[in-house]
Amino acid sequence: MTRDLASPIDILLPPRISFGAGMAAGVARWVRGRGLKRPLVVADSVNVARVDRLGFEAGVPLYSGFHPEPDAADLATLLVAVRAAKPDVVIGFGGGSAMDLAKLAAVLLDSGQDFAEVVGADKVASRRTALVQVPTTAGTGSEVGTRALITDPRTLNKLAVQSEYMLADLAVVDPELTVSMPRAVTVATGVDALAHCVEAYTNRLAHPLIDLYALEGIRLVGRWLPRAVADGEDLQARAAMALAALYGGICLGPVNTAGGHAVSYPLGSRHHIPHGAANALIFPHVLAFNAPVAVERTATILVALGLESATTSEAVFATAWRWCAGLGCEMHLAAFGVGRDDLPRMADEAAAIRRLLDNNPRELTRADILAIYHAAA
Repeated sequence: MTRDLASPIDILLPPRISFGAGMAAGVARWVRGRGLKRPLVVADSVNVARVDRLGFEAGVPLYSGFHPEPDAADLATLLVAVRAAKPDVVIGFGGGSAMDLAKLAAVLLDSGQDFAEVVGADKVASRRTALVQVPTTAGTGSEVGTRALITDPRTLNKLAVQSEYMLADLAVVDPELTVSMPRAVTVATGVDALAHCVEAYTNRLAHPLIDLYALEGIRLVGRWLPRAVADGEDLQARAAMALAALYGGICLGPVNTAGGHAVSYPLGSRHHIPHGAANALIFPHVLAFNAPVAVERTATILVALGLESATTSEAVFATAWRWCAGLGCEMHLAAFGVGRDDLPRMADEAAAIRRLLDNNPRELTRADILAIYHAAA
């Protein structure tokens, strides 16, 4: 499954990654040190009240008028505000949505392009605005990534932009910022980080260089996520999960996710299920589906999580499902109000996400996806 050691691979990372408790307070110092005068913080509603953690004095310009799983309308509103403010540095402060919007704001501010022109890979012309990313959850790894996702409100499809111009100049991963996460968010984002690592490890583009990050990310989640869920004040557990999310973000760059994310996306775009919760619900199903063509790697994943090794699809599913449910993940679509009558339409949408399905180690057809949805209903 994995490519051999001589296979070409590119890994792009921010030129500076600051990791550790209290590091967020250094953002303002970094901005001043670069001679930047007009910062703009893009923060989700949860983080508006604690922008001071970045070390800025009161009154730093702030934008927070967007929804979770932002769509094209959210981006358009943001761009109006950003072009009026004319910042020389954009700071993403929050979860993946805030950081993805910050990336797009930075590249669309002065590139002369609109969003439609940059959807896809390597279509962004330039970026002259500095970019800083500060995650407050431990899941997406978006702080070290070159992709941003926006929902098309007409089709409800996820539109992906990929460009090296969206790579942050500075990524600050401060686990203290994640201590305030509620239990449900801790679980969901933690399994999202796990899914990034697992889908990279069981990927048609899997590479030994990325396997290193993927496996260590899986081990960190298996050991520390239960502790973070049990005691949100456990800073060691929070730091370990922040590191797991960072490793997952590194995996996304040259390898990316696969079938699990493709199947989970309609849950978020159509039914507004939080991205991490959607991934957790789908995770055991796709892991078990892929098991027959990734027997050794699937068994390695379970062992890395601290679980009993399994080789059959049935045993893999039961083991992974119990683990997710034991953490408190909701494992049934009905609990989120998803009716069976909508499953065929969701399967249509998921089956169209070829950029991820083509990475899956086993061909995942529309019929397979619909069967997964019914099993998860």
